Amino acid sequence: MSRTERLALVERAGAELALKSQAELLSLSRSSLYYQPVPPTAEEIRLKHRIDELYTCYPFYGSRRIRATLGREGWHINRKRVQGCMREMGLVAVYPGPNLSKAAPGHKIYPYLLRNVTASQPNHIWGIDITYIRLQQGWMYLVAILDWYSRFVVSWALDQTLEMPFVVDTIDRALQQAKPEIINSDQGSHFTSPQHVDRFLTVGSQISMDGRGRALDNIFTERLWRSVKYEEVYLNEYLTPRQARQGLATYFQFYNYDRPHQSLAYLTPAELYRDERTLTNGTSTNER
Repeated sequence: MSRTERLALVERAGAELALKSQAELLSLSRSSLYYQPVPPTAEEIRLKHRIDELYTCYPFYGSRRIRATLGREGWHINRKRVQGCMREMGLVAVYPGPNLSKAAPGHKIYPYLLRNVTASQPNHIWGIDITYIRLQQGWMYLVAILDWYSRFVVSWALDQTLEMPFVVDTIDRALQQAKPEIINSDQGSHFTSPQHVDRFLTVGSQISMDGRGRALDNIFTERLWRSVKYEEVYLNEYLTPRQARQGLATYFQFYNYDRPHQSLAYLTPAELYRDERTLTNGTSTNER
């Protein structure tokens, strides 16, 4: 378990154990418990929330159009700042332009295997992606694995950073339930890393990666993000990570088991994927 994950387990208000005892149990220095990161400014939060809204509504908008739209709304910012915000928000993973969804140096890029291929059964094709989830005073990141045939959300997780552990945890929980024939992702560093690739290769899955500049190669997951944001996130002002996790847990239960999909002849994802009425809840490495 990483230091970030261990810090996330510390209970501060109303804890049964003193901070000193918690630090010893988690092998943390006491000084690390008292470090408080500098919170984002109100302007930065407002800006990122608005960029998220624009990008969700117009996924084909790049930084130039988003900057132009913000300028018409009264924001006096340059394109470089918009690009920086989008990169921090993880929007580079689905940006429909060249050279923005980048693998880390030395990471292998796999070809896109799904052109003219249609998912024919559950667990034939999975898609994995990360998106930005806003809070009143900040933001988090949501990763989810979606079965393309049924639109069933197999596994998901929230985290306050874009570090690798919450992605790995989501993959491990998904693979405990089933194994896909093909796993599709963008070319971002999370999904080209050995921690991601090796897990799927070990169980016999083929690796498919979106073509650079082709955000719509992962269209089913992009539609999921639009549903999550318009039907849940934008209707609720999450104050804390815990509230976000609880809200999304309720939404994904509804999405999988109760929400009929027009594209599925008004069946629910669970009716196509499996009969069990249980869903593995997402976990947050920040707050439980």
